[in-house]
Amino acid sequence: MKCVVTGAAGFIGSHLCEALLDRGYSVAGIDGFIPYYPRWYKDANLSHLLGRHGFAFHELDLRCHDPIRALDGAEAVFHLAAVPGLTRSWTEFDLYQDCNLTATQRLLQGLDKAGVRRIVLGSTSSVYGRYACGDETLPTNPISPYGVTKLAAENMARAHADGRDLEVVVLRFFSVYGPRQRPDMAYHRFIHAMLHNQPVTITGDGHQVRGNTYVSDCVAATIAALDATPGETFNVGGGESASVWDIVHRLEAIIGCKARIEREVARPGDQRVTGADTRRLTRHTGWTPQVSLDEGLSRQVEWQRTLAKRIAA
Repeated sequence: MKCVVTGAAGFIGSHLCEALLDRGYSVAGIDGFIPYYPRWYKDANLSHLLGRHGFAFHELDLRCHDPIRALDGAEAVFHLAAVPGLTRSWTEFDLYQDCNLTATQRLLQGLDKAGVRRIVLGSTSSVYGRYACGDETLPTNPISPYGVTKLAAENMARAHADGRDLEVVVLRFFSVYGPRQRPDMAYHRFIHAMLHNQPVTITGDGHQVRGNTYVSDCVAATIAALDATPGETFNVGGGESASVWDIVHRLEAIIGCKARIEREVARPGDQRVTGADTRRLTRHTGWTPQVSLDEGLSRQVEWQRTLAKRIAA
């Protein structure tokens, strides 16, 4: 079976490609290398994939390139390509609209042209808004332009499902972390600062709570969604919630040093509490998270230690 993964050189996408290949799928990876963070991170992610049997890579910007060649012969698409993050979405909205909505529309048109009938769409807890704690019946009320574009992408996919007989499953990811996490994400920044004896910057009061999802659990849920009932929407979360202060204290214990804290004002659009009720996904697919928060943070710390040594060499 051939699958297509968009955002294949990214954090979650590169792990997903590896897991699919390990399961015997052939994979066409698509990435446009949008310069949201330095390209060498993505090149390093791709190094685990290039040359593997069954993997083909296509450097395509879905905003303007036709994906038909990559889609040829595919039975399903995992659409993870997006520009993420809250802060920049306020000042660079055109980029978010183009990458998260226009690119999704053009991919969906490509699926119709290529005859691909199934798509698993990666979305985010940000579509729920400030308090994203519960199951999929929570009202959607995004409070950042990023969340608005991701909800619009969900609705675009549903419009194609209704009008073009497309099988769509939507996954709303909750705070995914682990090796290869993007350098702009909080846990990556905290760990980097502590490993390099730099200040850890905490925005707001630090009592924001996040439901945390280790990347391998996220990937397992994403693959399980291939067999889920079309039209469903599922929360994907790891089951362990923690405040920012709690994460910092856990990292202090893992790394073995005290964090030097600097404070900044809260970011506009930042969620106050997130926590995924994932019972619907478990009922439909049997998926359950496997990696504890302490174990997952330890694995990310070890990856970042190795990364720092490689950069220094």
